Amino acid sequence: MVMRAANGLAFRLGSTSYVYPDDILPNVRRLANAVDDVELVLFELDDYSNLPDEATLAELRHLAAAHDLTYTVHLPLDLCVAPGDPSLEKAHKIIRLTRILEPFAYVTHLNAKQPLQTGDWDAWRASSLLGLEELSREIGSPERLCIENLERWPHEELYPLLERLPVGFCLDIGHLWLQGLDVPAAITYLAGRTRVVHLHGIAKRDHKSLTHAPPAQLHAALDALDKAAYRGVLTLEVFTVEDFFSSRELVLRWHAAKNGQNADAPRTSIAET
Repeated sequence: MVMRAANGLAFRLGSTSYVYPDDILPNVRRLANAVDDVELVLFELDDYSNLPDEATLAELRHLAAAHDLTYTVHLPLDLCVAPGDPSLEKAHKIIRLTRILEPFAYVTHLNAKQPLQTGDWDAWRASSLLGLEELSREIGSPERLCIENLERWPHEELYPLLERLPVGFCLDIGHLWLQGLDVPAAITYLAGRTRVVHLHGIAKRDHKSLTHAPPAQLHAALDALDKAAYRGVLTLEVFTVEDFFSSRELVLRWHAAKNGQNADAPRTSIAET
């Protein structure tokens, strides 16, 4: 599954496409030497769209080849995958648009508003199953379609979908921390289906620097990934320069210490130009 990882890591270390306060393409150019993967966070709203045009896609493909980068594509948030729903059609459009990039994974949230109100998870899963099958056919390889656990509802409700479909999983560790759950246990249970991991700290809200994560908690999660021989993408899902580079440094320090290296030794820095 994995091609190469920076700094000797077993997994591919990634960022979001909005670390710098700029558009997607400038971010990828500036991050290309610091990461193995970039999560393209795409929106198409009534009054705003950041979907890349043909020229941008061509340059993203060129940067991927030049720097051995992969891309993960985050489909629109809170996607309702019931057949015929407008948000499902939007997902089809984005998959077709980004196919030229050969994404490592497509990550999707599933909107569970109705079962949270009614408690009817079976009906929700039945409609979700049909939509996920549609998207899997669009992608062509179902393991690249990764459903993500959210902090608003029990992630175990996703498990029957994994039993019915060969889709992948995006394990968001920050969301598990928000729920106060056993992260190493979840990693062990889901390792065989996990293609993407999201990692971020919790301050007043989530998606902050890992400096906000207790070291023992962070190391326990990274150790569990290592024990599970995880070889997918680990995205530092944060959205500022400071949050990204401080988080990246902590992951590299963990890796150095695990391999008996001096975690405080000087390393070649990535110029934040």
